Amino acid sequence: MSISVNNISKHFGSQKALDEVSFKISPGEIVGFLGPNGAGKSTLMKILTGYLQPDEGTAEVSGFNLTNQIAEIQAQIGYLPEHNPLYTEMFVREYLRFNASVYKMNKSRVEEVIKLTGLSPEANKKIDQLSKGYRQRVGLAAALLHDPAVLILDEPTTGLDPNQLVEIRSLIRNIGKDQPDGRPGKTVFLSTHIMQEVEAICDRVIIINKGKIVADRKLKDLREENEQVIFVEFDYRIEEIALQEIPNLVSAKNTGGFSYELVFDSKKDMRPAVFDFAHDNGLKTLQLNQKTKNLESLFAELTSTR
Repeated sequence: MSISVNNISKHFGSQKALDEVSFKISPGEIVGFLGPNGAGKSTLMKILTGYLQPDEGTAEVSGFNLTNQIAEIQAQIGYLPEHNPLYTEMFVREYLRFNASVYKMNKSRVEEVIKLTGLSPEANKKIDQLSKGYRQRVGLAAALLHDPAVLILDEPTTGLDPNQLVEIRSLIRNIGKDQPDGRPGKTVFLSTHIMQEVEAICDRVIIINKGKIVADRKLKDLREENEQVIFVEFDYRIEEIALQEIPNLVSAKNTGGFSYELVFDSKKDMRPAVFDFAHDNGLKTLQLNQKTKNLESLFAELTSTR
């Protein structure tokens, strides 16, 4: 496993930021780590990189143990924190060469990551002259210098404009792929609160809420699920049990007045069946809306404060 997290807990005073968190990530996976603000995402990432120690539990990165092999783990990880720390008075190439000297990497590696991250047109500029999108590229380039097996990215697209979002997402996807020179793609663990980010980049999503893992799903499986939700409003109240004659209905719930939430197990659009039911039972359909279950609805369902 590239990352193995086993029953990690972390307290800050009386607040339990992480509550027995466990999961595994295989080599080459791109995994999105979703959760509301304050759910524990950044805390776990800081633990995995050795910046924080857990109160309970342990973790491994590329086979090295967090308890007594932190230096070895840090050599395996490229980390881009939420607030990308850069020496903005330095030139891009100068900054990357400075970082490369820390890792004892040669200058050719600097040129490789400049090309990989699309920094070539900006390599001779000062960092404070760059847009935020290019600053994020510099942070990614610095994280990639020592050719780590695992990339940990904490909110890498916060504050970017739509064009910059597309560029950084594409860059992260490409980093996760096997490289033309035969090197395997990186394992990427990506923290975000943006669901579209996960759907655009990731193979799998882990959702955390109030310090607990509440979902761990492959995006492919989520897209292929049959569950379909239909919201309908009739002109008259009807008992939920009467709705059971609609084909493929799993559950029916009155949501107030003459409105109902109907859940179906079917890929087929069930709105015509609901309309036919209303017609056959002398009801008028005032509203009829379909919502196929997706990542957004799963997230809302699992993290709602209501």
